[in-house]
Amino acid sequence: MPDDVVMQKLASIDRCLRSIGDYVAGDLERLREPIVLDAVVLNLQRACEQAIDAACREVSRRGLGVPADSADAFSMLEREGVLSSPVAERMRRMVGFRNVAVHEYRRLDPAVVRTVIEHRLGDFADLCRELSTVS
Repeated sequence: MPDDVVMQKLASIDRCLRSIGDYVAGDLERLREPIVLDAVVLNLQRACEQAIDAACREVSRRGLGVPADSADAFSMLEREGVLSSPVAERMRRMVGFRNVAVHEYRRLDPAVVRTVIEHRLGDFADLCRELSTVS
């Protein structure tokens, strides 16, 4: 069972995903509104940060060492069998999305945000499921 800190991070991811759903309200065309796009990107960024924090916490809890970077925490958990390879890979890609959202926001393509919402939000749910069942 993961510790309370990991569980709090996973609960925060869930809140971010629900907020994204509230902002989009079933209509992805709402992403054309700058304020909606900003709110969605902010919640995606927060979800990514919480995922990274949860992974780093689990790495630390297991005494696996220090990740070289944010994506490495997912690789370390994959090597230990805590995360499946598909989930670890998708979360490493999500770290890349987060890096663009944080550091190069002006280059962030709204079409990419739309794709993340349409096809990649489940990646967070998969991560939460795998981390919440670890022993």
